Amino acid sequence: MMWREKYDKLITGVVSGFIFPFIVGLSVYLFSSESRSLHTFIYKIIDADIITHAISLTVFPNIFLFLLFNRQDMLRATRGVLGITIFWAVLVFAVKFLG
Repeated sequence: MMWREKYDKLITGVVSGFIFPFIVGLSVYLFSSESRSLHTFIYKIIDADIITHAISLTVFPNIFLFLLFNRQDMLRATRGVLGITIFWAVLVFAVKFLG
């Protein structure tokens, strides 16, 4: 079994599309924290009322996962990334308009 067939599963796309924004967000924190704690960094984002912007910017790199899986012809994983990205978009709209 080739590695593409092994990892071409819907759950692979969902998990990677869910975890990747957290990795991107943690990277943003590490490069811009100025010796603040993560707790303080998150509260600063909430106090500045840019939580939806922060979520959107961390989810945006999911397009690279989508394109990578699509390029490798891993269509089930691509579908998982697309589905979880739509979930993130609904979450952003819910936070923006209900919060």
